[in-house]
Amino acid sequence: MALSKSLSLIFLQLLCVLCVLNLSNGKGLDVNFYEKTCPFLEFIVKDVTAKFISRTPSLAPPLLRMHFHDCFVRGCDGSVLLNSTSKNQAEKAAIPNQFLIGYQVIDAVKSAVEKICPGVVSCADIVALVARDAITLIKGPSWQVELGRRDGTVSIASEALNKLPSPFMNITQLKASFQSVGLSVKDLAVLSGGHTIGISHCIGVNPRLFNFTGKGDTDPSLDPKYLAKLRRQCKPGDVTTILPMDSSPKKFDIDYYTTVSNRRGLFQSDAALLDDTETKTYIQQHLSHAGSMRFFDDFGVSMVNMGRIGVLTGKNGEIRKQCAFVN
Repeated sequence: MALSKSLSLIFLQLLCVLCVLNLSNGKGLDVNFYEKTCPFLEFIVKDVTAKFISRTPSLAPPLLRMHFHDCFVRGCDGSVLLNSTSKNQAEKAAIPNQFLIGYQVIDAVKSAVEKICPGVVSCADIVALVARDAITLIKGPSWQVELGRRDGTVSIASEALNKLPSPFMNITQLKASFQSVGLSVKDLAVLSGGHTIGISHCIGVNPRLFNFTGKGDTDPSLDPKYLAKLRRQCKPGDVTTILPMDSSPKKFDIDYYTTVSNRRGLFQSDAALLDDTETKTYIQQHLSHAGSMRFFDDFGVSMVNMGRIGVLTGKNGEIRKQCAFVN
């Protein structure tokens, strides 16, 4: 009898340890989180997102970027969606977020979800689902989105400025930035591949063209012909001219890695991937179409990893009624 009780106690202790490990690894998220409380959630999100993407496919890149910018500041808690108030400048006001667009998609999805499942689904989860669906709808990769995030109530512009990876970072800074939120060097190489779609502006590249080290010089890592082309397109102080991220900015493919390997990465942070053995090797493995499917698979895995950053679950945070305002 004593032995039986001891074994039962050991089993219960082991079970508790496994439960704790499961929560710490998955942070309480589950792809079936809303299975009972909002069973048609993913259908609703995809339906509304598809209506926007079918009319304006160019919304897909910024919606992906929105998820990225949300997760790197205070974790994936929807803080990037909050409006500034008279007493606080929110993340939206930070320079890295001033070019973010697509908030109307999130609001439309939230409104549709609230009609069916009021007070159940967080804005943070909607951002994660919309990012996935937007990319899938332009024939990019797909992945299972873990759910169960709750919304944060704090959003501070200075935190976004300090914590978001900058286009001016070198490889050491990039690796430190990703490591600070629990992402690996491989995640850095993979998620940088998201630059295969979309556009940027001259403001993100001008220092490389006109004043790289503060002496009126140019970035020697840039391909000379590409450098000359960029200098024709961008003028000092230009903040509005649009530039493609790679040679096929409307198509989610592996051309980004070819672009970077040819020393034509638009940002300093793109070029920096050639300065590390692991990231450079990843790029070289994706210079042919044979690496395309592997990249799609890797991208899904890294997006799931990113979606776990600093999430609020359980009784932490709240479920916002409107994504731009705390309750």
